[in-house]
Amino acid sequence: MNLSKLIRIALLGAIAGILMVTLHFPLPMFPPFMDIDIAEAPAVIAGFTMGPLAGFYVIIIKLIVKLIVQSTSTGMIGELSNLIVSSALVCTSSYLYRKNKSVKNAIVSLAIGVIAMSILAALSNYFVIFPLYGLKIPEYAQTFSKINPLVKNTVTFLLISIIPFNIIKGFLASIVALGLIKPVEKYLNRA
Repeated sequence: MNLSKLIRIALLGAIAGILMVTLHFPLPMFPPFMDIDIAEAPAVIAGFTMGPLAGFYVIIIKLIVKLIVQSTSTGMIGELSNLIVSSALVCTSSYLYRKNKSVKNAIVSLAIGVIAMSILAALSNYFVIFPLYGLKIPEYAQTFSKINPLVKNTVTFLLISIIPFNIIKGFLASIVALGLIKPVEKYLNRA
């Protein structure tokens, strides 16, 4: 990896970290520990312009910046979850995109990436993240049903909360990345 590529990855990682720390907000009817942000957009841009591994490195840098600026309130479990879910979007979409670099394929690749992100979010929350917190999803789902009455059990919690939230988050990051990829790529190529 050459110095120019390392600098571009570091720059996009720093931007992603700043976005994660500053531009995030909760959505009503979703669990309070989940925030919408567009911090995956710079990682998608890195993945599309330099390959999936570059996108993954941007995610790592984003999380390091977040930890330096804000520390962790989750014992690193929230950051692990973000790493898993973000990697699903970025690595899947940029891997598929690299075979055919067209606008149509970018859209299809991002759509598949969002689906992969959402499915992996449900699976990782069920099998890894909630158990690491010492929580049982059926119990949390019952408690959360007071906030969102559509949630009745584990299945509805995953289908009505985890998956739709990640679809929204992935869609927003994808739209931002699609809108910025060409201007950012031109700027990075000049730098």
